[in-house]
Amino acid sequence: MPETSQLTNPAASRHSTIVRVTHWLTVVAFFALLVTGGEIVISHPRFYWGEVGNVNTTPLFSLPIPASRGTVPTGFATLPDQNGWSRYLHFQSAWALVLTGLVYVIASLLSGHFKRDLIPAQGERSFSALRAVVARYIRRAPPQPADARSYNVAQRIAYLGVIFVLFPLILWTGLAMSPAFTAALPIAASALGGRQSARTIHFFVSWSLLLFVFVHVAMVIHAGFRSRMRAMITGRLAENQPLPQPVLQPVLQPVLRPVPQEEA
Repeated sequence: MPETSQLTNPAASRHSTIVRVTHWLTVVAFFALLVTGGEIVISHPRFYWGEVGNVNTTPLFSLPIPASRGTVPTGFATLPDQNGWSRYLHFQSAWALVLTGLVYVIASLLSGHFKRDLIPAQGERSFSALRAVVARYIRRAPPQPADARSYNVAQRIAYLGVIFVLFPLILWTGLAMSPAFTAALPIAASALGGRQSARTIHFFVSWSLLLFVFVHVAMVIHAGFRSRMRAMITGRLAENQPLPQPVLQPVLQPVLRPVPQEEA
């Protein structure tokens, strides 16, 4: 019998088509939102709390960057105004992201993707299980073979937080800044403390999503950039990738154990 670590399996499915398509559409939409959102912030890099905020209002905080409007006091030279196209593209990208998210959520509910791949298993719903995974990351331990086929508890919690907390919050705060939307549904802004409060929360949630992206990319590189990218593009694992030893070892142990002399 060969060694357990040498046993391999054929290419196996890792990501479904709907997961891969919505993933890359989300990447494109998020990048467009990031660029255009930055341009919008540059037009007025001051943030307030409440319903009203302008150059005559004391800001909650200000970003130490130039503005693209000469009427906004920043202490820096004025940048070219790109506020027009950036707002149009920002709104279009936002709705593209919303539609992509709806397709992903509906398909995941129908296919059982959430229950199967994202909700932590019964034995992982504890702080100790999460702490063990985080400790492995801190030690920069090599990825476990099982990580190539399923998400660990830290990944599952992070993805669920992004899908069901950060994305809904970024959508809510974005809509709360729209005068047309708040005219029809004033509570969308008042529940957050006002339109300027919504803008400030929107800013911090955006940074939270950007931080998630940085960590996500770093973890992909740590786990093996080529193999993870291949799985997200083609949907399949690499050929002849070893199966996790914890899965094979209990099955093969009775076969691999030496035969006692008296049984020979």
